[in-house]
Amino acid sequence: MTNGKPHTPHLDRVAGPSDLRQMSDPHLRALADELRAEVISAVSETGGHLGSSLGVVELSVAIHAVFNTPMDKLVWDVGHQCYPHKILTGRRDRIRTLRQKDGLSGFTKRSESPFDPFGAAHSSTSISAALGFAVGRDMGQATGDAIAVIGDGSISAGMAYEAMNNAGAEGRRLFVILNDNEMSIAPPVGAMSSYLSRMYANEPLARMASLAEGFESALPAPMREGAKRARQLVTGLTGSGTLFEELGFDYVGPINGHDMDQLLPVLRAARARATGPVLIHCCTVKGKGYAPAEISADKYHGVSKFDVETGTQAKKAAGAPSYTSVFGEALTDAAARDPDIVAVTAAMPGGTGVGKMAARFPGRVFDVGIAEQHAVTFAAGMAASGLKPFCAIYSTFLQRGYDQVVHDVALQGLPVRFAIDRAGLVGADGPTHCGAYDIGYLGSLPGFTLMAAADEAELMHMVATAAAHDSGPIAFRYPRGAGTGVALPDRGEVLEIGKGRVLREGGDVAILSYGTHLAECLEAADALEAQGVSVTVADARFAKPLDTDLVMRLARGHRALITVEEGAEGGFGSIVMHALAREGAFDRGLAMRNMCLPDRFIDQASPEEMYAEAGLSARDIAATAQGALGGAAEVVPLSVAR
Repeated sequence: MTNGKPHTPHLDRVAGPSDLRQMSDPHLRALADELRAEVISAVSETGGHLGSSLGVVELSVAIHAVFNTPMDKLVWDVGHQCYPHKILTGRRDRIRTLRQKDGLSGFTKRSESPFDPFGAAHSSTSISAALGFAVGRDMGQATGDAIAVIGDGSISAGMAYEAMNNAGAEGRRLFVILNDNEMSIAPPVGAMSSYLSRMYANEPLARMASLAEGFESALPAPMREGAKRARQLVTGLTGSGTLFEELGFDYVGPINGHDMDQLLPVLRAARARATGPVLIHCCTVKGKGYAPAEISADKYHGVSKFDVETGTQAKKAAGAPSYTSVFGEALTDAAARDPDIVAVTAAMPGGTGVGKMAARFPGRVFDVGIAEQHAVTFAAGMAASGLKPFCAIYSTFLQRGYDQVVHDVALQGLPVRFAIDRAGLVGADGPTHCGAYDIGYLGSLPGFTLMAAADEAELMHMVATAAAHDSGPIAFRYPRGAGTGVALPDRGEVLEIGKGRVLREGGDVAILSYGTHLAECLEAADALEAQGVSVTVADARFAKPLDTDLVMRLARGHRALITVEEGAEGGFGSIVMHALAREGAFDRGLAMRNMCLPDRFIDQASPEEMYAEAGLSARDIAATAQGALGGAAEVVPLSVAR
């Protein structure tokens, strides 16, 4: 280490992957060690997805040393393991801007580099995209081979199997590398994991068996056990064929994904010999090479800044509980009082908060893996049976199950309770995880009840309301991160469906908030009051059914009405405007303004920076209100207005 930075003589020689192709194999091995140290050093300063990136260090070096990237298209599934790849592809000088405003994305991103041919952050898309590149190549486009790197968690999703089935039928030259690290974000679940553990005794079924001969026996004992588990993805019961071979793939492996003496010859031979689709099965260790990550329960999947020597992560200042934890506690309490309450999550029990209920009632929480479509219809079936399912899925991931929400839930009027975490802008994960669209895509569905929590106490009330709601689907949204610090009730109260609340009364302008920007609305009201503008602030609580009586009262009693939401155009504000238009409110000269996210994607930054860029700060709300009133005076700075 030099001045806190790793000593990297080989890495210093790398301006791009072409430099790797000039290195000897021993130098590539040394380069991998330096690259691992560089990743650890960088992420200790920025935070991010460390464990998954450490698991693919050798694989990243080997792929770029063997294939002709960027002519050959390397597609990383999800992309949270792409930090070594970014360092090797000309972005080392910016790696310490990772996940920060105006910095590098935490995922692959087409606009960032030609070495990122396909953007990702949602799982199980890589094989489909790689097959698309292979077809482009065969139809004369300027592209070479296509390589998809997909993890054992992602390959369990239905889309991956749809792609493999298509790829096998097409028979085109294509490389799929299965990065089997025995762990997705949560431990792999379901029949696929059981399938992995049955059949090590069979001979390898790869047509390129000569490449794999002896590799498994050369693995150290822990890796050998991992290979046994991993083999089940590609084998059936005794006497049955190989799954990937049945789909039309040649199979190579399993091989040690951390041994360059195995990786390099296998990739070179596969590249030289392949005529159709090939699956190369690599066993890796998440967090490899960094002891604190290897022994951590989550393998340092997502970390804050940390001390490299000890692995100790920076602690956040004590404050209000997170919305996710409040939801988890409220759901567990409701489940303790109602045995019909069950919960469904798609591979995110910790991220959604249902892990708390699972710890107390393990038989009533169902983690279906990365399978949002199945999760929604599974919950619909349970609702039809008479159970009370809470389907807890991030807003950005619920998009993947939208047809099921429409056809299997809404059309049948089934009382599935959707707990929508990560609503609004989410900070460092950027636009791929932004929860901007659920108000619009659920608000268009007949019979849906939609709620948004203004604070963590309101979230508790909405959990209780959803639990008591049996007349059709109901959803409630809440953001990532800490709450506002309001006093929490012992237990949530059931809200009257379709009724909002007024927090302060005024006569000039009304601000109608939907969601957790209520705090900014109140702050804007303070600034306006300091300038003599009388302000009403209301919390809608419900987008559907809309509290039309409240909306009309606000419209009739004020010169201007401002709606504020943490969602895209076509959401809550549009619902309000339709209601006002039906009632003829605009005929009386009402000044109406909708404040929502702009019609563009907003790159990663802190949530505060992102909302400021979106024009949704308290200052923006106050300025919009003044503009609606026709006032020309500048708003008093909020620091003064307070």
